[in-house]
Amino acid sequence: MSRNVLQSFSLEGKVALVTGGAGLYGRQIAMALAQAGAVTNMTSRNREQLPELVQSFADEGVSVQAHCFDQESEESVLALRDRMMAEHGRIDILVNNAVARTMSSWDDPLEAFDKSMRINASGLFAVTRAFGDRMAEQGSGSIINIGSIQGMVGPDGSLYKDMGFHGFVPDYFFHKGGMLNFTRFVASYYGPKNVRCNCLSPGGLASHRTPQTFVERYSERTLLGRMAGDTDLMGSIVFLASDASAYVTGANLMVDGGYTAK
Repeated sequence: MSRNVLQSFSLEGKVALVTGGAGLYGRQIAMALAQAGAVTNMTSRNREQLPELVQSFADEGVSVQAHCFDQESEESVLALRDRMMAEHGRIDILVNNAVARTMSSWDDPLEAFDKSMRINASGLFAVTRAFGDRMAEQGSGSIINIGSIQGMVGPDGSLYKDMGFHGFVPDYFFHKGGMLNFTRFVASYYGPKNVRCNCLSPGGLASHRTPQTFVERYSERTLLGRMAGDTDLMGSIVFLASDASAYVTGANLMVDGGYTAK
């Protein structure tokens, strides 16, 4: 007899890594994994930030481990993998969340696009291969790529009218679009080893820095009439990380309040 369905969502005994765990998405992703029982590791490029980051999670009742990490460097990627394997002996969940914002407009120097490629494309591949190969060796694992609705639709210039900022940043759209088919490739490559790979594509997430006018405009574009908040990714992350999604791979789960369905 199979176990109770609620038990299939538990991450007890699992070891997880979230790259880029300090941002708006990363924080709730790491919180969700830790609350579900996973031994949760997260990364930040800022070494000085690590103790404060760990303490901020402890203040909310969960334990995480934080590591300094440079996704642009394969040496840094392999060092983190080896450190985690030495400490935990396995890796069950990888969440590719880190993204470097190296461009601000279409007119940026080509070097800015090249740097974005090294971190967000080559770096993503390096992390996925390094940890995915270990998952394949142990015969199980879940890789979750954090995409974006901007990997599926173009920017809506009307959202940004008279806002003083814009959404026309070419490298971000390039990488998030490519991430969708990279997810399918990884799912196919590692599938015979019982390693799953899925993409989670969030919509816009509001913070205290988001102008109210933008929130109102964006909310009108969604079916639920609001932007995402600081808990809206948590359930989906636990689902994709856990045995509850044991027969789900190569999929793209949109968590966007219906933005892309409208």
